[in-house]
Amino acid sequence: MTNPTDNQSSPDPEMQNTAAFAAAKPKPAPTEEVPFKTKLKHFLLKVIDITALGFLEPVVRLCYGEEPDVQLRKIGKFIVVPVVVFAVFLFLWGVLAPTMKTKSGEVPTPGVVWQAGVNSLVMHDREVAKAEGYLLLGDERAKALAAAEERQGQVDIELAKAREDLEKARADFKTDIATEFTALDEKYNELRAGQRAHRKDGLASLSAEADGLAEGDSATRDQLYTKIEEYGVIDREARAAWQAAKAERDELEGNVSTDITDLQMLVTNLADEKLFLSSYISILGAGSREERVAKLKADIAELEATYATSTGKTMVNTGIKLIAARDKLAQAEESTAASAKTLPEQIKRSIAAVFMGFILACVIAVPLGVLCGLSTTFMSAMTPFIALFKPVSPIIWLVIALIIVSSFIPDRDTHWLINILDSMWITAWLEVNPAFIASAITVAMCSLWATLVNTALGVASVDKDHMNVARVLKLQFHQRLIKIILPSSLPLVFAGMRISLGVGWMVLIAAEWISNSQGLGVFVRDAYNSGSSDSFAMMFVAVFVVGAIGLILDRIMIIFQRLASFEGGVAAV
Repeated sequence: MTNPTDNQSSPDPEMQNTAAFAAAKPKPAPTEEVPFKTKLKHFLLKVIDITALGFLEPVVRLCYGEEPDVQLRKIGKFIVVPVVVFAVFLFLWGVLAPTMKTKSGEVPTPGVVWQAGVNSLVMHDREVAKAEGYLLLGDERAKALAAAEERQGQVDIELAKAREDLEKARADFKTDIATEFTALDEKYNELRAGQRAHRKDGLASLSAEADGLAEGDSATRDQLYTKIEEYGVIDREARAAWQAAKAERDELEGNVSTDITDLQMLVTNLADEKLFLSSYISILGAGSREERVAKLKADIAELEATYATSTGKTMVNTGIKLIAARDKLAQAEESTAASAKTLPEQIKRSIAAVFMGFILACVIAVPLGVLCGLSTTFMSAMTPFIALFKPVSPIIWLVIALIIVSSFIPDRDTHWLINILDSMWITAWLEVNPAFIASAITVAMCSLWATLVNTALGVASVDKDHMNVARVLKLQFHQRLIKIILPSSLPLVFAGMRISLGVGWMVLIAAEWISNSQGLGVFVRDAYNSGSSDSFAMMFVAVFVVGAIGLILDRIMIIFQRLASFEGGVAAV
């Protein structure tokens, strides 16, 4: 019999080797899924690294239990210490500010500055409410009007009570300081009367001695001159004494209690709200767009009826009035409420101006910087211009820009460029005018140099091996530019942009002040010129607003710079 196995073909040796290798090869260990908490930790650390918020890293690591002692020390160093120092700064500011007297009043304390900032936001909300109220129709307008009138009645009651409480507090304060104030007032009056008596008697005595002097008696004249000097010294000392007594009395009278200060602020706030409600009610009532449109339509209907039945000169005059009324109706249907520029609106306009100037600067500086980095000849040609124009004051650039832009745009309402910008939703709200364009150009002229120089340095610093590889691969110029030169130089380019944006933001405020372009510069100027009780505080508000926005803009550029930087990149700061 034949063995069954003899009929089977023998296995291929190559197949046997492959199967043996597959059996002997160790199987990969199954991958474990990374826990969500670990993913979240790495994500947070990555975000902190990109945004350069390194002081938050120990907080994240502490939450995950990594070396608590080390993380607590870092938190104390990078968070607690700065917070304590800033708190000390605020404390010293609050203590020293009332001692600094200026012609505009006392230097405002942190609390006063904070309240001024809050008031500016309240004013913005009220202006927005008036603009929205002007457009309300029908039942919505009636409801808003009823609510405003009800609130006006409540404000009248609250304001009357607050004023009564304020008068009582002032009377109580005067009673409390009456004895001390009377003593200081008597001291002041006594010193003042003494100085006047000394001046009157002294001048009379000196004049009497001078009347009896002979023309050639120089010795007696010298003695009289000495007496005149002594008289002047005593007079100045007496004057300084009564002025000091007056200042002491006025300081006592001005050192009102906290209750009086709070009541004064309450009265001021209620009075401002009452003024707003009066204006708001007027806008919702007879001054609303709906009322104006209804009245104009009624007038037009009356004129149309007259025109249909009249003849001769009356018909012509009625037709002229009808055309004018229809034009007014078209304007009324598209009109919006007039409102003052508020702080948030000024901020938005300034940010738009600085970005417009910054983008213009980048459009000019980056290509020139690339050419300078690629060609030493071109760099040599540009060096005199950089050295000559970089130190020029922004005021000079602003004046030149204003002259050129004003000649290019003599009439804002009819110029084609302004009409295009007004028709685009992204720029229509800016109400672009020559002053705005001149301010943006000034920002560009003052800020482009840092980007130009850093771009040239970045391009010139591209690794030569990369360029040699590009030549070997026979890449075209545009390919080398896009694939090698720009990616390698981006860290330094963004470093230059970061500096340029900071310079542009500093320049813009002064440019807006001088050119009268609406923005934070005009906001500060108006606060300086207003002479109101909180104008000094509003300037401090502007300081912190400008600083905070500058910090945010710088942080944004750091993020872009970090995203463009590679490990070990010179711009990864």
